[in-house]
Amino acid sequence: MIHLERLWADNRFTAEGDILHLATDRGGMRRVKGVRRVSSLPLACERLNLVGIADLVEFHAGPDGETPFPVEFKRGKPKKHRADEVQLCAQGLCLEEMTGQGVPAGALFYGETRRRVDVAFDAALRRLTEETAL
Repeated sequence: MIHLERLWADNRFTAEGDILHLATDRGGMRRVKGVRRVSSLPLACERLNLVGIADLVEFHAGPDGETPFPVEFKRGKPKKHRADEVQLCAQGLCLEEMTGQGVPAGALFYGETRRRVDVAFDAALRRLTEETAL
């Protein structure tokens, strides 16, 4: 309905998601404790034909330059399926293609639990993400 007939109706869940994303949707860059944080960063991966916008990407300084670390904000809590992890890994794959830097991990921040869950982009998750994208 949203895409075909351009119909949209907010509900409690979409409103809570909008509130959670208020800070990240504004875009911009700032430094927090030596980490460069960029919100609403446009992403693309030509190889997998992906485009999107990352809620937040932290750039951690290291000996080989900055390592991107995507952070995806979710309204609810961790799920039993891997859809959130696949979305986050897709952001990592985009960042790898865009920056030429390896992106070994990212994080999911869940508004309901107010916790950040680190996600390693291991071979199995990368394969699942690529299969999903293709």
